[in-house]
Amino acid sequence: MRKDFYMTQIALSNKVGWSEANGRSWIKHFREFIPVKIEGKKRFFSDESFSILSNIKILNEKGLTRKEILTIYKENGIPETEEAIKKILKKRLSVNLHDKGIAETLPAQKDLVVPLLNLLRDKKPYTTTMINDGVINHFGLNDEQLNITYPDSREFIFAHRMRLARYSLKKEDYIEEVSKYTYQITEEGLELLHDNSKEKEDEIEELEKVIDPFEIIQDKVEEIESELISDLIDHLKHAHWRRLETIVVELLTSMGYGDGEVTQKSNDGGLDGIIKEDKLGLDKIYVQAKRWENAVGSPDVMGFSGALDAKGAKKGIFITTSNFTKAAEEYVERLVDVKKIVLIDGKKLARLMIENNIGVTNKRKFVIKEVDFSYFEGE
Repeated sequence: MRKDFYMTQIALSNKVGWSEANGRSWIKHFREFIPVKIEGKKRFFSDESFSILSNIKILNEKGLTRKEILTIYKENGIPETEEAIKKILKKRLSVNLHDKGIAETLPAQKDLVVPLLNLLRDKKPYTTTMINDGVINHFGLNDEQLNITYPDSREFIFAHRMRLARYSLKKEDYIEEVSKYTYQITEEGLELLHDNSKEKEDEIEELEKVIDPFEIIQDKVEEIESELISDLIDHLKHAHWRRLETIVVELLTSMGYGDGEVTQKSNDGGLDGIIKEDKLGLDKIYVQAKRWENAVGSPDVMGFSGALDAKGAKKGIFITTSNFTKAAEEYVERLVDVKKIVLIDGKKLARLMIENNIGVTNKRKFVIKEVDFSYFEGE
């Protein structure tokens, strides 16, 4: 075992200031960024591992969520100095204050109910687009307000609240879906509009307690997929390097990039696979796969670029089980007019495997059905 990798996972967690369970969770979540050496079934960490995890802890204690920190590390690389940490926090604070200020001007879910019902009170059918536009006009909302998303997702806050309002009103029979994405007020809905303020307030308060089961399902599906991605990355890191090359070529072939083959190590020029985009092999994509724990930097990508030049190739795919540094990504961007190199990190590789059914199998399948409104039309 190398001397620089001397800490167990428990020792690392304790040194950072976390409990064993908490440390294990954070290490697992950021495994692609934390250097580790595997000896049999044991994992050992270095001072660099401690430094990276300590900075993650600082960012979290300053209010950043795991997802936010992961996004920052993915987009900008690992912050290596105290100044870099301060820059991240300053930028995040300014963006969050701006977004938070705009988000606070949006109507809450409960505030949408009465305007929505008032829009439908003529008993005519309205599509979701018509309903949204009507409520937007009622509140005088602008594009900046409508485009604000939740901090940890790309979901628009206003659109989400409108969807919840529609669902709860439909669930409690205040509106009904008369055709796909088209709604009409019910007698109960009209009665609610005529209730006195106190009764109306009580009913709206009950509506806020209605939970859309699809939201729960979506959250759980994302949780399951995240765990599957982590498991796939683990298996890829422990696979034999020749097996990894075979997996990568098989994946790219299944994605429709042509016929693929793993190269012979004695004559591959540092390249691991070739994808022939046409039957005659006139146009080729060269592939390199790295089973690494640490981030792949620009020198490695430059080496891959040089190997492409030696082959007279203009297209390449560099795949790693870890991640790429910001410098590596910027280097590839500068090559765009000369050659095309695609970088695929561990998480993207795992997602592509899931999408193309490589290394995974269906555990259980759920089918959710809805009414086919067109089936009941006509005489």
